[in-house]
Amino acid sequence: MDKLPKDPAILVSSINMFLRDEEFDSLEALCYCYNQEPQALKDYLYAHGFVYSEEQHQFRPKGYENNTDL
Repeated sequence: MDKLPKDPAILVSSINMFLRDEEFDSLEALCYCYNQEPQALKDYLYAHGFVYSEEQHQFRPKGYENNTDL
């Protein structure tokens, strides 16, 4: 993948896949590779209903970020 997708749902899926499959060890490393600012990415996805969970190492829908039973 040469660049990150713009569509929020596809973007969340792609980022979570990269982090889950350990292609990148952190959101910051992923952002560095794709020339993105981590906070700008978090803000963009927050505006589209997603928050980043440091604990779970993934983006989650708002309201589910602290629920580990899913």
